[in-house]
Amino acid sequence: MDRLSNTVRPYAWGSTTAIPELLGIAPTGEPQAEMWMGAHPGAPSLLTRTTGTATGTGTATGTATGEAGSQQPLTDVIAADPERELGRATVEKFGPRLPFLLKLLAAGAPLSLQVHPDRAQAERGYEDEERRSVPIDAPHRTYKDANHKPELICALTPFAGLCGFRPPTEAAEVIAALGVDALKPYVDLLGAHPEEAALREVLTAILGADPAEMAETVHLAAAAAERLGGAHAPYARIAHHFPGDPGVIAAMLLNYVELQPGEALFLGAGVPHAYLDGLGVEIMANSDNVLRCGLTPKHIDIPELLRIVRFEATEPGVLRPEASPSGEELYETPVDEFRLSRFDLSPGAAPVDLTRDTPQILLCTGGAPKAGEFSLTPGASVFVPSGEKVEVSGTGTLFRATVVA
Repeated sequence: MDRLSNTVRPYAWGSTTAIPELLGIAPTGEPQAEMWMGAHPGAPSLLTRTTGTATGTGTATGTATGEAGSQQPLTDVIAADPERELGRATVEKFGPRLPFLLKLLAAGAPLSLQVHPDRAQAERGYEDEERRSVPIDAPHRTYKDANHKPELICALTPFAGLCGFRPPTEAAEVIAALGVDALKPYVDLLGAHPEEAALREVLTAILGADPAEMAETVHLAAAAAERLGGAHAPYARIAHHFPGDPGVIAAMLLNYVELQPGEALFLGAGVPHAYLDGLGVEIMANSDNVLRCGLTPKHIDIPELLRIVRFEATEPGVLRPEASPSGEELYETPVDEFRLSRFDLSPGAAPVDLTRDTPQILLCTGGAPKAGEFSLTPGASVFVPSGEKVEVSGTGTLFRATVVA
């Protein structure tokens, strides 16, 4: 078992305080959006392996220090012996890499409105861009890999987001209440066609509108949302961060969701979504594939986006964990690349054996539990290779990330 040292990504939408408060450190004044835990090549976790053994030692929260050896990226550790680190079943099912990426996500402003492809769409898109020699780091590159990107967000604080299309009639009511003449054609479209056609035509019209005209429409809509307040208040806040962005209107087509701590959302392929505010634990398949719909200065590939989006009204489907006799609370999802669960450890309780024939990352989000010989504090995490003996004890909250193999 190895203590991890993890990178915090300073994306502009990140909260300046949420992650520092969890870690118990002073804010820097800069946004701290995501802390990545795993083996993503963009920011792999570091660990310290004692030479010739499989056990690291560490003492500092969020850092990896050891009595011997040197820091290594988890990507390199796994590449050196995939079956030892991941287990044979995991390698046979997913290949010689960690299939998931675990994050602390702290939104202080809205993230881009986005969707993710399914695996077949990702494979086709990646192959197409490779064939056309689109540089992997090009701003207009859509597919960074050939994998799908289902994800799960579990709230640690009250957490606001957008998830999936509302029924067209509900979206029409939200937009009509603003009383903006330029939006009336969208209201009419939402009421005049079957669900799939109505949602497709309106999103296409929003994204294809003249930018100057749309900016003025968004300005009027934001002012109206500010006056109305209540259910319209989130769109005024979104417009404050993205004035004139067509994504402000597109956001009104989606379900607005507020999660309480411990509640979660699963985001499957083709489901438009955006996180707006709050701190959570996020887990996803190890992919970078994002198609943006708005609330961003980045490239939007409208034709490809419209091929990927599932134009169907859906309930957000707030998840609450299912408890087991062992005390493990599991968030059920329909994917195998990740399995997220939570343990609330009580004083005096017997240690819980978490040994599995799959790789694991354990993340502390509260209290001072122990994982093996490691004492953890909020924000600290450890990597547990496949088959490695691990017991957790003490008092606090631990999230466990692994795979279904």
